[in-house]
Parts: sequence; C-alpha cells; structure tokens
Amino acid sequence: MINIGIITVSDRASKGVYEDKSGVAIIETLNEYLNSDWKEFYKIVPDEQEQIEKTIIDMIDNQDCCLVVTTGGTGPAKRDVTPEATSAVCDRMMPGFGELMRAESLKFVPTAILSRQTAGLRGNSLIINLPGKPKSIRECLNAVFPAVPYCIDLMNGPYLECNEDIIKPFRPKQ
Repeated sequence: MINIGIITVSDRASKGVYEDKSGVAIIETLNEYLNSDWKEFYKIVPDEQEQIEKTIIDMIDNQDCCLVVTTGGTGPAKRDVTPEATSAVCDRMMPGFGELMRAESLKFVPTAILSRQTAGLRGNSLIINLPGKPKSIRECLNAVFPAVPYCIDLMNGPYLECNEDIIKPFRPKQ
C-alpha cells in the first residue's frame, strides 16, 4: 500500500469554524490521478509551526508516507508558516516545485507572486506545499504532479501508477 499524507493548515478549519474543502480537493485530485492503491493520512492543523512540523514528521517517519501534500499557510500573513515548517523538517529543498506552481498560478491571478509554496525531501519522502483554494490546488497539482512519480522513484519509493488519461507522469525511457 502506498501511503500519502494530506495536511490542511488552517486555524478556522482546525476549530471546526468551516468545513475543510482544500484537503478534500487534494484527496479527490489524487484519486483521479492515481491508479495505484493508496491510503490517505489526513489531518487538519492550526497555523502553528511546531504542530505543522510534528504532523509532517509523524506522517513520514511513523506512517511511512512517500508523499506529504499540504494546503494553506503559504501566503504573506503573519500566521502563514507552512513553508518555514516544511524547510525545518527537510533534508533538502526542491525549489523548482514552488517556482513552477507560482508560474502556473500567474496565468490565472496576479497575486500568485505573494505565494511562498515550496517543496522538499525528508528521507525518502517528498513534501509539497500547495495554496489553500481548491481551484488553485488543482492548477498547481496539474503543473507539478507529472514530476512527482519519478521523484519518488529516484528516492527508492513506491511506484506510483497514474491514470494517463488524466495526468501523464514523466519517466525517462529505460
């Protein structure tokens, strides 16, 4: 079984003030993308760096998630600390993911330059920060996900088989 973590970072959603639509959007998108059997590890946490870090670490170190996808907390507001939490738990950063997501989002909104999304590696796992709006989540995942299966391959992770009618992963020819 392939384990994938989904973390929604939101003070209000973590308190039940409103329903989390962003984490649900990630799960729905991954269900469309992946033909492989996978299990979700889904959490909603407040905008607290220490709690975000602990949740990412738990999903990777204890739940054996090869991929952790976060949503929320990537803007310029004082409580937006998801990129800092991600950087703190990563062995190496993968800045190309954030660069591509911002470039893709700029096609739709000029405020994409305010986003601080990033990605990084912890052990044999990939962590990707996504924006908080479901529409933006889909746009960003459509842009970066073709590289995700090969990235996980290179880290000796599980083979992610994709529904190529929906998303075509890049893997070099053997």
